[in-house]
Amino acid sequence: MTLPILIAGGGIGGLTAALSLARIGRRSIVLEQASQFGEIGAGIQLGPNAFQCLDRLGLGEALKSSAVFIDHQILKDAVDGSTIAEIPLDAPFRERFGNPYAVVHRADLHAAILEAARASGHVELRAGVRVTGYAQTDNTRSSATVMATLSTGAALAGCALIGADGLRSAIRAQLANDGEPIVCGHTTYRSVIPTEQMPEAFRWNAATLWAGPKVHIVHYPLKGGKVFNLVVTRDNGAKEVMAGKPVTDDHVLSQFSHVCTDIQTILRRGKDWKAWVLADREPISTWTDGYVALLGDAAHPTLQYFAQGACMAMEDGVCLADMMDTHTDLPQALLAYNAARAVRTARVQMGSRLVGEYIYHPSGAKAAVRNTAMRSMTTSQYYDQLAWLYDGAKT
Repeated sequence: MTLPILIAGGGIGGLTAALSLARIGRRSIVLEQASQFGEIGAGIQLGPNAFQCLDRLGLGEALKSSAVFIDHQILKDAVDGSTIAEIPLDAPFRERFGNPYAVVHRADLHAAILEAARASGHVELRAGVRVTGYAQTDNTRSSATVMATLSTGAALAGCALIGADGLRSAIRAQLANDGEPIVCGHTTYRSVIPTEQMPEAFRWNAATLWAGPKVHIVHYPLKGGKVFNLVVTRDNGAKEVMAGKPVTDDHVLSQFSHVCTDIQTILRRGKDWKAWVLADREPISTWTDGYVALLGDAAHPTLQYFAQGACMAMEDGVCLADMMDTHTDLPQALLAYNAARAVRTARVQMGSRLVGEYIYHPSGAKAAVRNTAMRSMTTSQYYDQLAWLYDGAKT
């Protein structure tokens, strides 16, 4: 136990694990392949389950002070502009789930966890270090448990290795050997609009989603209401993963020519668009190999349709530390962590696919069924449907 726990990946999941371990007095070294620790992207939606984790990390109040508390989730028909569902997220919601639903800038969330980890005194941060694999030795007092192989050819010793290295995890490739990720075929375009440029009729304090044939459009306020995050997705059969590629305004508009004029008005306000093509993987039940375990997207990469990717990674990090605090035997701790997390995260992975197909992107009869079913539900019924997710990992 004199050796640190090695964490490959300095994103939200890896840093949450490091900070959670620090809070139980465990040392870690976070190895980030980028030249510096940071986060790209704009808005991120945080459900009550995410704030449960942030409260455990001692960051809940700080993040709540900088977040935008959303009043409603609104689902609208992207073809005719009608409202399908409106779910209140006000005081009764917060009382039901013990925490708010809010949106923050992804970089602000990452920075808060990073600074807390740095200040803990138990986390060493190393940037520009890429882990390419691992080897395990006998667990004796005179030898290391895990050797993380680095891209330089060097190796680093630790008592355990956590692979939080994302969709194309080198740790997963060795542990699970399950090949390439599954490209979703959907291209997502992102822009941030100053609030004064957002059409006044749509400056709602809501997480709004317009659902249409093979498209959906999301917008919500960020930065204390100073800007609106705009995320629009088209099922266009994209074949390759893409991250942050600049695209023209005209290209984006051409992908959404079949939606209502309200959406067209909003899209014309977007500038400096960038494109992403996302991917996931089939759920797997085994995330561990002796003193090695996966976390976050390395364990359960998921599509964006539940807005739960970062939330699941934070839950992983908190659970990992809980199990290491409970079990003195590290392999047993990792097995317990795996058992606690596998089914819940697989449900999110599978549910995200289903939501994308049957809620966000259907047309014709399927869209009519969606509209009829969702319009018939009460607020209480919506809360009951969300309870398994927002009540957190205790369910």
